[in-house]
Amino acid sequence: MRLWERGRIALLAAFLSMLAGCATLGGAPPPAPTSVQTLEYYPFQVKGYQNSYPHRSILVLVPTDERKKADDTEGGSAPLDGNPQIGVSIGKDGVLSQRLYSAPLGPIVQLAIARAAEEAGMSAVKSSDAAYRAGKKLPQEYVVLGRIRECWVKKNRRADGRYGPVWRTTADFVLDVEIYKPPFSVPFWAGTAADTYYDPPVGSFGLGAEDEAGIYDEPGQVLSVALTRAVAGIFRRSDLRDLMLEDDIHPH
Repeated sequence: MRLWERGRIALLAAFLSMLAGCATLGGAPPPAPTSVQTLEYYPFQVKGYQNSYPHRSILVLVPTDERKKADDTEGGSAPLDGNPQIGVSIGKDGVLSQRLYSAPLGPIVQLAIARAAEEAGMSAVKSSDAAYRAGKKLPQEYVVLGRIRECWVKKNRRADGRYGPVWRTTADFVLDVEIYKPPFSVPFWAGTAADTYYDPPVGSFGLGAEDEAGIYDEPGQVLSVALTRAVAGIFRRSDLRDLMLEDDIHPH
């Protein structure tokens, strides 16, 4: 091969390599980093209902995850290795910086309901079932069924304050609840447990928004607070407590 032909081939190879590099730089951005958060119930964080219920047994079914799919602006995506997405972290420029996931929600919320019921003074038993089957006698006096409607946390980077970066995290948790008395098919009680929690709390410490400091390090902890307050709120309901206190149940 002549020398000038070799030169043309080398130049062509260099040009194609440069085009490939440009295509890579101008292509789709890499996916946002992910984080698997710990979501849990915080025992005795909510006060005012402990041991206020009759000592009866309650069967806690596995709550179903019936949340609406988050829209694209919220950074919603499919589960990651079986872990559902529970939120996002947004950078100061408004760009998605991290997707947040947790272990499957059903068992987490089931354990939360069971612990809240025990704090209320009841004896809770966890079931492997998610559906209530009417017409069947059970050892427990009550059965609680839950549907998770919302479980989402959003951490936002805001303008820097005098002490550095400022973050605000908002967590929402909503759970529809039905309590049955087996073997009856009509709910003994039904309601919605919901809570929105902000970290730092709005207007905390009397400071301006740019100087407020968050209480929790991880967004999963903020969502855990919303979950705890919502689930404990089921048993803080005076209508449910009065209904159970007035319920005349004979021993099995």
